[in-house]
Amino acid sequence: GQLPTWLQGILLRNGPGMHTIGDSKYNHWFDGLALLHSFTFKNGEVYYRSKYLRSDTYTCNIEANRIVVSEFGTMAYPDPCKNIFAKAFSYLSHTIPEFTDNCLINIMKAGGDFYATSETNFIRKINPQTLETLEKVDYNKYVAVNVATSHPHYDSAGNVLNMGTSIVDKGKTKYVLFKIPSSVPEQEKKKSCFKHLEVVCSIPSRSLLHPSYYHSFGITENYIIFIEQPFRLDIVKMATAYIRGVSWASCLAFNKDDKTSFHFIDRKTKKEVSTKFYTDAMVFFHHINAYEEDGHIIFDIIAYADNSLYDMFYLKNLNKDFEENTKFTAIPTCKRFVVPLQYDKDAEADSNLVTLPSTATAVKDKDGNIYCQPEILCEGIELPHINYGYNGKKYKYVFATKVQWSPVPTKIAKLNIQTKEMLHWGQDHCWPSEPIFVPSPDAKEEDDGVILTCVVKSDPKEAPFLLVLDAKTFTELGRAIVNVEMHMDLHGMFIPQQDVKTETE
Repeated sequence: GQLPTWLQGILLRNGPGMHTIGDSKYNHWFDGLALLHSFTFKNGEVYYRSKYLRSDTYTCNIEANRIVVSEFGTMAYPDPCKNIFAKAFSYLSHTIPEFTDNCLINIMKAGGDFYATSETNFIRKINPQTLETLEKVDYNKYVAVNVATSHPHYDSAGNVLNMGTSIVDKGKTKYVLFKIPSSVPEQEKKKSCFKHLEVVCSIPSRSLLHPSYYHSFGITENYIIFIEQPFRLDIVKMATAYIRGVSWASCLAFNKDDKTSFHFIDRKTKKEVSTKFYTDAMVFFHHINAYEEDGHIIFDIIAYADNSLYDMFYLKNLNKDFEENTKFTAIPTCKRFVVPLQYDKDAEADSNLVTLPSTATAVKDKDGNIYCQPEILCEGIELPHINYGYNGKKYKYVFATKVQWSPVPTKIAKLNIQTKEMLHWGQDHCWPSEPIFVPSPDAKEEDDGVILTCVVKSDPKEAPFLLVLDAKTFTELGRAIVNVEMHMDLHGMFIPQQDVKTETE
């Protein structure tokens, strides 16, 4: 096919790539050593490159020829030949774990540079052109967080907004919202943007020893949306996991009888909205988008009725019959919540306070708290992506992978959330990755542009390819076939040509 002449830049993606080192194997697919890959678009041609992230974790494991650094689903142990004192010391030092810098989930842009990220306090700077691994950044040096999301937001000035959890800092466990500026003052050019990181606000955890797990958060023009779900990390279990010989993943538990709390932080005052909003227990990873309308906050997420998704990706389950045998017990459901921030304070209990046309409801309970029930937009989509120019604004389209009943995506979809119509692209034996939307330079409408996705074939004899679709019609514009083994990745971003620094810069 043919690529649009305006498509110039780098599609940079990240995901787990190596699961066996020497005789040792990781337990979980999400533990694998990070493998970056990129597709560079230049004058109608596509260049492919892939390289392992040279993290400290990678180096230690490769040198030892076995897994020596623990990951979320795999606990690693020191050399069995060590003496008893060294062993005891090692156990003690793991109570607040020294996390891995195997940054395998996403790519983040901060201060004009690009970083590979995961959910620990470490990120690794990378060169997007050569995929070379550069310095390691520890968030903890600039803000007291032990973990952070790998789905930050970017405001119109290019500042990064992100959230992390501060575990039992000064006797408190809290969720911290922080901002990394897009540039530093002229006289401090040599300093990194992280030196100017600022804490926007913090939200105390409902439980000191059981903070909520979260993978992303939402943002509108005036508010930050944080969902505290009853899928929680048990800090005491985590502190003793190493001694007990279990993984950190086993310290996460979902309580289906608990409720899910919604927190809304005013971006100007940095204060939380005082009304308590909640819904039923759920597990979710990805926010899609959020916006404000007539005194309401509307936000769309992909949620599950339980936490079984993580368990499906244990490598013992990823066998040749994976597609047939692995079925969701809870399918991903695209939910829209409509939350009335301004409502009649004298409204009777049990009355629906939503005044917008929607099947979503928000009902005041006898305690004055507001119980929200969502509108269901569709089922069976994951890894959502939008035209980021519409982030925090009223929007129409979400691009996503289509997962029927198994967690492996078989198609990609475009959902019109206003009409609920859906377009698909799919072919036999094709497993596409998260679709990335790239707007055309003279875009008039939200879906003027292309969709990029990496497609892995389930038959190892067939070559993988990069697929380029017209985002409006979902017709194929072209594909670039790559004659190497390509891994299933997780997330990534498109870097337009003008944002890529040349080597001399």
